[in-house]
Amino acid sequence: MEKIVFETEDGREEFYILEQTRVNGKNYILVTEDYECEDPEVLILRDDSPDEDKESIYVTVDDEEELDAVVKIFEVLLDDEDDEAE
Repeated sequence: MEKIVFETEDGREEFYILEQTRVNGKNYILVTEDYECEDPEVLILRDDSPDEDKESIYVTVDDEEELDAVVKIFEVLLDDEDDEAE
């Protein structure tokens, strides 16, 4: 499981990347702090950095319409992974 570390004002935060996708030219990641949990709390983050930047700038997706669209994509991607695992 790939891990990502964020440098914040409060220090460092580590998350596990559950899935990633690209929609309308923007990269999105689905992350959790505890991937071993049966029903983990997740966040959807969007990379707002310019394409030429080497470091990503992730922000939480707050817009309901954007969030709903990306959630649906992640659900399909995760369902496909579950089907392949069986």
